[in-house]
Amino acid sequence: MTRVWKWNRPVTVREVLEDLQQERSIAYTTVMTVLDNLHQKGWVRREAEGRAYRYEAVSTRAAYAAALMNDAWSQSDNPAAALVAFFGMMSEEQRHALRDAVRMVQGPETPDAEKSPGENPGSERDDSGR
Repeated sequence: MTRVWKWNRPVTVREVLEDLQQERSIAYTTVMTVLDNLHQKGWVRREAEGRAYRYEAVSTRAAYAAALMNDAWSQSDNPAAALVAFFGMMSEEQRHALRDAVRMVQGPETPDAEKSPGENPGSERDDSGR
């Protein structure tokens, strides 16, 4: 999958083979079998091109990683504890990325002037109006 995601376009067995052979010796039939297995599992789609197929990822690498994390989290009997443990394993860089991701999902923050009085910290009044 790494090779298919790397190019971000439909690839042939031959292209993947040639790329892998730069690092190690591997047989054409091995690459063909792996791509066929990925197709059967629904991770790649393929389209015939002459006597060969072109394979393309069904989802992005990020979407795949997110699905794996969601699957693991949903299997926990204590999701909050699982998240705390996961956050504890993160590097500082990963925690910054998480904060950025949460900001993106939440959208832009509303400036304090646009918030209702009860939403501003320190602006709560008691019943006497103080």
